[in-house]
Order: sequence, then structure tokens, then C-alpha cells
Amino acid sequence: MKTRHILRTAIATLGLSLFTTAGAADITDQDITQGYRKHAAMAQFHRWYQVYERPDGGLNNALDILARDVSVKSGLGEAVGLGQYAARVMQLPDTWRNAHSLKDADITVAGDGTMRLTADITYLNEGMNPDGTVREADLSYTMTLVPTDTVLPRFQTIEIAQNSDGEAEAFVDAYAENRMRSLVHYWLALIEDPARDPEPVREILAEDFSLNFTSGALTDFEGFRAWLAGPGSQVSASTHEIGNFSARETGDGTYALTVDFDWAGVTPDGTNLVAKTRHSWTATNDPTERFARIRTMDVEVLEPFRPRE
Repeated sequence: MKTRHILRTAIATLGLSLFTTAGAADITDQDITQGYRKHAAMAQFHRWYQVYERPDGGLNNALDILARDVSVKSGLGEAVGLGQYAARVMQLPDTWRNAHSLKDADITVAGDGTMRLTADITYLNEGMNPDGTVREADLSYTMTLVPTDTVLPRFQTIEIAQNSDGEAEAFVDAYAENRMRSLVHYWLALIEDPARDPEPVREILAEDFSLNFTSGALTDFEGFRAWLAGPGSQVSASTHEIGNFSARETGDGTYALTVDFDWAGVTPDGTNLVAKTRHSWTATNDPTERFARIRTMDVEVLEPFRPRE
């Protein structure tokens, strides 16, 4: 009976209903328990590109994601420590335009909370080639992250290898993609974190936010606090896998995104649950802040919610 009550509560709160999903069925118990850590790492990964894609956001946000003794190795050599890395970034020509598009990423979590992140991306640069063509390169990243006293880890080592070099037909800006992905991953890290601490979420909510769950809209922080402590904590652990992500700029400092979530969770009595939803968000963005802010969040049921078979 308790599991049935949890199912009904989750259905009403998260906007879910009943049948298993193929994506969620592939999520392992380890994925569920480690999910919030991996989302936190990916939030930092997408923040890594902000200073290169929008330098007007300032250097502080770039340094915020790095350990004090960070080592960054690339074709330019090695920078050790925040000072050397900052000096390298400040030398980049302000006429360049840079874009970074993620192709794939993998994260492993060690018992002490440290993580290893590997990723492949496509890098575009406009301004480097003297003839005005757009440079395109495939890059591979190998990164280690160390835990902090918050949900967000910091990079301790970053190694960048270039696998190809060529030209692209046109420059395609990737700022909206990276900025919104960092926001989504951070949101997921915070709501999946077993600590269930609402305070860090203040940073990513706009002043006039509205989180429109099927059980009703949350429009003030006390309402969100109550949701996270109550319906949002009906499972002992959960995670979300991201699919069909799309983000676009809608105006000066405003963005819209849609994303599908394959969700999997475990109830206190050990029942595995699965679901699939689509989220549509609007966000406001100040590039000098660590993250953009959620203004509205709408939830649509795509596939049912039920115990995983």
C-alpha cells in the first residue's frame, strides 16, 4: 500500500502516468545513486566553455570551476594553478568567436567522490585563420574532478587532445546550448541530491518563477521548499537521462529550451520506478552569473510511470 501511495503522489506531482519506458529501463541502480554527482560534473563541463564563448561574462566564473592546483594541458602547453590559467585565457584575441559542441561524454565516480570525465567535442573558431575561413577541429577531453562542500565538484586536471583539423562551411554559435545544458544539469543535480537542500536552488530561479507541475504551480520559494521536502522526496534516490535537448535564444538575455527526461527512481522499500516526461522551460540569463535562471517550467507526460519490470 505504501508503494502505491508513493506512485500516486509522484504521478500527481511530477506530471507522470503509467507504462515502462525503454530509456529508463536501461538505467542501472548505480546510475540512480550516482546520477546527481554526474549531473553536477556535466554542469561544470558545460560551464567550462562559457569564458571562451562569451568572454563578457568575466573570468571569475571560469576560475570558479577549477581547483586551486588545477593542471590544464593542451597543444599550448601546460598551465598549473589558477594564476597561470587566467593569464592564458586573458591572452586570447577578443576578435575570435568560439563554439564547442558535445558529441559524447562518459563519467566514472570513485568511492571517494572524485570523478573522471572523458568527452569528445567539435570545436569551431572564427578569426584564427588568416583567410577568414572557419576552423573546425575534433577535440578529446580527459578530466578529473574533486568534491567540494557543495554539490558542484571542481576540475583538478584537464587534458585536451586534438584529433583533426579542418574547415567548416559556417560558424554555428553554441552558447545557448552550453549555457542551458549547464542549467539543466545543475537543476537535476540539486533535486536528485540526497541532501534535499533547497537553498542552492535560489541561485537558478528567476524572481518571478513558475514551476508548473500537474499538481499545481509553484510560484514562491517556500512552496518549492515544501515540494522538495515532501513530494520531491518520495523516492530515496532518482536520476534523469537527458534526450532530445533543444535550446534557443528568444531575446536579449532570454532563452527557451525543451528536453525529454527518462527518469528512474527507487522508493524507500526498494521498488524501482520509471517514467518519461518532456520539459519546456524559459530562462533569463546574466552572463556574469554562474548559471542562467529558470523563469517557467512546464511538464508534459510522454510515457507512463510505474514499477520497472
